[in-house]
Amino acid sequence: MREYLLGLQQRIVGAFEAEDGRPFIRDAWQRPPGGALEGDGVSRLVEQGQVFERAGCNFSHVKGRTLPPSATQHRPELAGAPFEALGVSLVMHPRNPHVPTVHMNVRAFAALPAGQAPVVWFGGGMDLTPYYGVEDDAVHFHRSCRDALAPFGAELYPRFKRWCDEYFFLKHRNEARGVGGIFFDDFNELGFERSFAMLRAVGDAFVPAYLPIVQRRRDAAYGERERDFQLYRRGRYVEFNLVFDRGTHFGLQSGGRTESILMSMPPFAQWRYDWQPEPGSPEARLYTHFLPVRDWVA
Repeated sequence: MREYLLGLQQRIVGAFEAEDGRPFIRDAWQRPPGGALEGDGVSRLVEQGQVFERAGCNFSHVKGRTLPPSATQHRPELAGAPFEALGVSLVMHPRNPHVPTVHMNVRAFAALPAGQAPVVWFGGGMDLTPYYGVEDDAVHFHRSCRDALAPFGAELYPRFKRWCDEYFFLKHRNEARGVGGIFFDDFNELGFERSFAMLRAVGDAFVPAYLPIVQRRRDAAYGERERDFQLYRRGRYVEFNLVFDRGTHFGLQSGGRTESILMSMPPFAQWRYDWQPEPGSPEARLYTHFLPVRDWVA
């Protein structure tokens, strides 16, 4: 799993370095043995690039003495068990408001309860957060997700799409974060080999799902109005990551590396008091046509 995930990180970074034109920095880190959390990782990041204001892709592999509450939310019988976790997680915040923000992660957990066999499960997915939505982009992204899951069962895409729609939802705003994608967690029902193969299929699908959208939209014209709306909607992204995201909570609760955990934050965002888009405007269309749940592949 480690070998696959490190290779996936390198392939993703290579593809988007070529698109942006600026190299991603490489920040390797290590937690020495003997502490509450030990392990290592590599953060790859570009800031103020030509295409991305911030794009980061993390690999981490850690071991801990006690599973944090966020990891045992659905498995209370494992509370207090030692654990091992590894994965790749990324968020890309584009400079152009016509290019959607994207998130993807693939991860594996192993709980090690005393006197019992390890309990291994997988999680991950990807989701798209446009500012000025384009139907073709949403359709392409969702079809890429569907096709990646198809070899493992036709029921997985609609199930994981629904899970994504429910998970990436700001309850205090009563609105979706974006147009969704797929999300799964605590997954091992196909057995280890097939579940890991499914995880690889999701990871491998990311570049062809997102890169064509970037290439189509990166040079679209925009002005101050579009930039202001992008920053306003980025505020929603910050709210979700800090209030609801289980990955952020797991990292902070387990004593993870703060710089890597909060790399998902956009470099700039803004909030306005009780702002509403003008009816019929391109900004309003995000709320009326893209944030409500839709069947994008129908």
